[in-house]
Amino acid sequence: MYMSARMGMEGVSGIETLKRVVVVGTSGAGKTTLAGELARVLDVSHVELDAYRHGPNWTETPDEIFRQKVSNALTGHVWVVDGNYSVARDVVWARATTIVWLDYPFYVTFSRLFRRTMSRYFRQTELWNGNREDLKGVLFAKDSLFVWAFRTHWSRRKSLPIAFSQPEYTHLEVLRFRSPRAADRWLKSLSRVSVK
Repeated sequence: MYMSARMGMEGVSGIETLKRVVVVGTSGAGKTTLAGELARVLDVSHVELDAYRHGPNWTETPDEIFRQKVSNALTGHVWVVDGNYSVARDVVWARATTIVWLDYPFYVTFSRLFRRTMSRYFRQTELWNGNREDLKGVLFAKDSLFVWAFRTHWSRRKSLPIAFSQPEYTHLEVLRFRSPRAADRWLKSLSRVSVK
């Protein structure tokens, strides 16, 4: 009942109800890309949580400082944020109105993650705070991004519905997209409305 009522209706949210949106999903799903495009369509700020979590040389920002930075970034009445950090979930979700969940099959997210990582590495794309992809860390480290993606894909699929059902988050409208095509259709429908 909960799943079909709150998470089964792809694209039900109208543009006027999208005030404070959180885009979640496994690594490689395209959270940042979709969040950036959605922020552009809505003409609101886009907050990328990775930029606050990863300091120079991939140094992880301590939890309390991270939470405070995120809180400061989300003071406005309208925004789009992307990221899964459970350590700041209460800060972000309590203020949000809508969750967009990119729940794609593993082969989709993993292939996207691989292509993105290789592209960033060979182009030496600067990410947050001067960081760049390091193939040794990505491919061979025990906490590599690919290992992380494999370990969290299915567990996140189980844990997110449980989190959505918590009393403090029942105010959220949850839009669950099971394919990039479905998410793209939804985003294009919003774009058509915004230009009218």
